[in-house]
Amino acid sequence: MRLLIVEDNRELASWLGKALRQAQYAVDIAHDGEDAEHMLKVASYAVVILDLSLPKIDGLTLLKRLRQGGNKVPVIILTANASLDGRITGLDSGADDYLAKPFEIAELEARIRAAVRRGHDRAAPEIAVGDLLFDGGTRQFSLGGETLALTPREHAVLEHLVMKVGTTVTKTALSESVFGFDDFADTSAIEIYVHRVRKKLEGSTVQIATLRGLGYLLRHAQ
Repeated sequence: MRLLIVEDNRELASWLGKALRQAQYAVDIAHDGEDAEHMLKVASYAVVILDLSLPKIDGLTLLKRLRQGGNKVPVIILTANASLDGRITGLDSGADDYLAKPFEIAELEARIRAAVRRGHDRAAPEIAVGDLLFDGGTRQFSLGGETLALTPREHAVLEHLVMKVGTTVTKTALSESVFGFDDFADTSAIEIYVHRVRKKLEGSTVQIATLRGLGYLLRHAQ
């Protein structure tokens, strides 16, 4: 699952990026509003983590442009301004959530998970496909009641597919959700990870179907 951090404090942005990558997210970082606006035009994100005090284009202006352009990506505002008026302004400008600095990374991760579920219209914390179960609270998979061991890339592939269960996901969309700008991976790399996940689902009642010319579909095996 791919996130965009928009934060001009490079030390904080680096720390956030490292922590969220360890939590099995693909992460891109922009240090000003102009770069962020460009990245949002060329890539799709599950959640944007947005600071308000940004050079070139400030956070509120960026958020308003995003919403005016029809982009509904969930946005979590991070700011040192914890005033009521500041929160109201951010939420009225199109933010989905608001977190004041300083904060605990565990709380940010919980808010990201909640934003992802809302973005996919999935209020339930668990998603079941055959004997595969995804816990939206912990982001862990189990298969037949046993924890499913996955590498970070395998986890990213299966997580994106399970959040889109019943919907065909193109190879390009899957690739964009798994790899950040710094990964230099093409869509052919996705085939390798899909193959590996399929191997780990063998013998279960769930499968990843390939629809030629369309993409991949996670479904209950018939």
